Amino acid sequence: MRYIAHMSQSLTFFKYHGAGNDFIIIDYEQNPIELTQAQIASLCKRRYGVGADGLMYYRSSKTHDFEMVYFNSDGSESSFCGNGARCIVRFALKHKGLNSKITFSFKGDSYQAEAQGDEIKLRMNPVSLIDELPSGNLFLDTGSPHQIIWVNNLAELDVDTKGRSIRNAFSEAGCNVNFVEKLEDNQFAIRTYERGVESETHACGTGITAAAIAAHFQGKSNSNEIKLKAVGGSLIVSFEPNHTGYQNIYLQGPAVEVFTGSLSLI
Repeated sequence: MRYIAHMSQSLTFFKYHGAGNDFIIIDYEQNPIELTQAQIASLCKRRYGVGADGLMYYRSSKTHDFEMVYFNSDGSESSFCGNGARCIVRFALKHKGLNSKITFSFKGDSYQAEAQGDEIKLRMNPVSLIDELPSGNLFLDTGSPHQIIWVNNLAELDVDTKGRSIRNAFSEAGCNVNFVEKLEDNQFAIRTYERGVESETHACGTGITAAAIAAHFQGKSNSNEIKLKAVGGSLIVSFEPNHTGYQNIYLQGPAVEVFTGSLSLI
């Protein structure tokens, strides 16, 4: 049974983060309610709600261990979120009794993930289309659309202002904007402006994946395993280049439960 959430209705939630990229998770099996866009935005609003970069439903599935549904912090339904996926996998392992190797669906696509100690390793979809722009920057889709911009002064960059100014450069829907600085051959620093959040986030899984592939594609790294240092922590991306692009792409890093709680919806 599904029903729309109304005022003063109690909702149980779980708060997770992956390298500082934080999320609200709702177990739809226990809370079969449809939040409105305004309610989701209110829950994600920092200082006034729970506070998060996004909100996810954990839903049952007949073909996979579960289905993931993801919303941006502004309440809009979003494209794929790598760190969100790793966090909801951790939730499934801890609270739903699933084994260490998991399959789940997102908008009709199938994903695989497994626990490796304190980290979750997620298999991403293959990447075949990479557009090199006249500026030398790259545009590619790793589940969400990303532009990669190479910089030498990442710590000093005004990510919000610069990212906001070019997030709609390619389409009305916009893209995420990643600013990346090379540290070593297989190590880079990254900061990301995320659409739907409309601000810098402490990490972005699909953006980190895009940056690693971009670094290899443009010869900035010769390694098939790249470490990226985001504001909230480090993640590792591994991949295999092939004649059409990149395959066997994995995103690995921590996924942590912060707290659980309940609240009255307004």
